[in-house]
Amino acid sequence: MTLVNPARHHTGHSNRSGDDATVAAVEAEIARVLDALRANWTQLAAAVVPRDGVLHTDSVLDLLEGMVHSGGKRFRPRMAHWGWVAAGGHRTGHGHGELVLAGTALELLHVFALIHDDVMDGSETRRGRPSVHASARRQHADLHGAGDPQRYGENIAILAGDLAHSEAGLVVARLPRELQELWRTLTVELMMGQGRDLVGAANGRRDLAHAREVARAKSGAYTVWRPLQLGAVAAGASAQTLSALERYGIAVGEAFALRDDILGVIGDSLQTGKPVGDDIVAGKPTVLMALAEERFSPRWRRALKRAASGRASAGLVASLQDEFVRSGVIGDVEAMIRDAVAAAFVALDDPSIDREAAAGLEALARRVAWRNT
Repeated sequence: MTLVNPARHHTGHSNRSGDDATVAAVEAEIARVLDALRANWTQLAAAVVPRDGVLHTDSVLDLLEGMVHSGGKRFRPRMAHWGWVAAGGHRTGHGHGELVLAGTALELLHVFALIHDDVMDGSETRRGRPSVHASARRQHADLHGAGDPQRYGENIAILAGDLAHSEAGLVVARLPRELQELWRTLTVELMMGQGRDLVGAANGRRDLAHAREVARAKSGAYTVWRPLQLGAVAAGASAQTLSALERYGIAVGEAFALRDDILGVIGDSLQTGKPVGDDIVAGKPTVLMALAEERFSPRWRRALKRAASGRASAGLVASLQDEFVRSGVIGDVEAMIRDAVAAAFVALDDPSIDREAAAGLEALARRVAWRNT
């Protein structure tokens, strides 16, 4: 395998000012969307007089706003920005408004995906704080609500996620038809990837081809390639530029998904802000799990199967985490990440890619591939 040093191709500056400016514009637009949503919500709820000490429907909106403002790396608007720059948008100014709207919709869709993903996975934390369904469950318990607090929390979280998705759709409705069609493809890919994740776990899939396809659709496409495409098309990109960006996007999308897999198994929960080891317990069809089927001894394969069947003690999960390292599975995936980044850098050598964008995308690829959160 070709190995790549993370410091290679360093350009002396990261071009962060450009994507930071776009992120700032996106965050301002998100604030406007949420303000308008709250005004509409307040008007529609005017006939309901809230009572102290009981559960209230406003918690749906409050929890959504809390999730939106809980932080995040804004990778998707950054990718859209560099797609726009790659196609020369920073020189012409063409499509900048569309870029900001696309970035806003991407962040709202990401919030929807995180909220629902946490419900599906039963994850108790996100970004270092209780997940939305865990917060709603706590509200139910604190205010002595009737019924099952877990079911209540999950239902409220589903509504909060649906609201984020709805608002993302309204933002996309302000975009030109071509970008709306790209958006539809992005969202369908996301749902397909999540569906394959769930079905693969239920079917006990452990083959590498299936795991890589899940990663490509669920994480890679909607995090890297499609945001790049949205930004580039907004700027009027040529077919050659889009082809080069697709090659970059597929490679960096794989690196993103593989790093996610590693963090989900042996990451530091204090840094990731979410539970570590959940992928083992859920039996997710990830690349790490597929490689474990090849690398692990029969004893450890049985232990992995036992963990995924709901009989996972903390000690068993910890032992399996050690085995992922000892067996060489983590090392293999690290090598795959390095190869993916190398392929992404090759794609950026295409003469149709603006040189400022190439520098920015190299920096972003390193940030995606070797992140610890």
